[in-house]
Amino acid sequence: MDHGPRDAPDAIVVGAGHNGLVAANTLADAGWDVLVVEANDHPGGAIWSDESVRPGFVTDLYSAFYPLGAASPVLGALELDRHGLSWQHAPAVLAHVFPDDRCALLTRDVGDTAASLDAFAPGDGAAWVQLVEEFEHIRAQLIAALFRPFPPPLATLRLLRRLRVAGALRFARFALQPVRRFGDERFDGAGAPVLLAGNALHTDLPPEGAGSAVYGWLLTMLGQTVGFPAPEGGSRRLVDALADRFESRGGQLRLNAPVERVIVEAGTAVGVRLAGGAAIRARRAVLADTSAPDLYRSLVGIEHLPPRLVRDLDNFQWDARTLKVNWALSAPIPWTATEARRAGTVHVGVDMDGLTFYSAALAARQVPREPFLLIGQMTTTDPTRSPTGTESAWV
Repeated sequence: MDHGPRDAPDAIVVGAGHNGLVAANTLADAGWDVLVVEANDHPGGAIWSDESVRPGFVTDLYSAFYPLGAASPVLGALELDRHGLSWQHAPAVLAHVFPDDRCALLTRDVGDTAASLDAFAPGDGAAWVQLVEEFEHIRAQLIAALFRPFPPPLATLRLLRRLRVAGALRFARFALQPVRRFGDERFDGAGAPVLLAGNALHTDLPPEGAGSAVYGWLLTMLGQTVGFPAPEGGSRRLVDALADRFESRGGQLRLNAPVERVIVEAGTAVGVRLAGGAAIRARRAVLADTSAPDLYRSLVGIEHLPPRLVRDLDNFQWDARTLKVNWALSAPIPWTATEARRAGTVHVGVDMDGLTFYSAALAARQVPREPFLLIGQMTTTDPTRSPTGTESAWV
């Protein structure tokens, strides 16, 4: 990585998280001269792995599984496999273990998933197959709409044409539905609805929350079709691949370079000033991979913003706080629900009602009496993460 100075690149990207690195790669592919400045001593933001828990055990410190990354046509077009990225999959995608030790199992084989759900209620397997077929019918158009600049008029028009009028109206209703109601409408047993609701909680949306159905459905359907993959060797391999690709195209990544201010002249961002006082101007653009409050209040400054936007910042809402514990285990977790031993991701602790009570406790700023636990079995997913017979895991 080149840490030296650079005069007036075409674009400066503030922050070397994965979104910043994807943007930098995209601009570099378009022929732009791009500089990425990052405050920390390594890139990646919320994607990083190391052996800090125990030598020989690779731990993903933050995020770990990337179904949206695997499905993204933008990330796919970068061909990161040429830069060392290899996706790994557990034998099963996700297991939801009920308090009574029943287990709903999601695998990339739709027949296996259907068989698991039929055990909860005959006919739910066929209903699951139908749900997957409906997803596949609009998958290409939906993914294009999700992963292109907003608003995506062309991709949305193609999606509406695919759905037709009646289908579009049903999809609009579905997009606003709580996931609990959606599960009740489509299935008779407890297995399929809890897979959908558990995945909605990956995005901090409660079972009764408006819009939770579409997010739970999307993550579950991606799990069914592309899985919940993890980078071989640790999550940082995704960052390494993005950074290597960027620098191979002439981009410059500067670490330990915190930005103190975005330089604004005549209402236009024209560069950045680093914490040490050095100013770097950009010929064409300044991009920021930061939080909205940091960008607008600290970097740009409210004196450059419309009063209405400043008022909106006062109501900015962060997601619920998350506590993550990383483990280096001497053996795989000995689940009595044996299907969970195959899964890379495990939901444990509660049934559907428990998910509701858990979410309600968080909304009331209380510690849930029966927490919903999300567990990652990383060596089950990627055997390179720890010595044979052990498990690198987190909850």
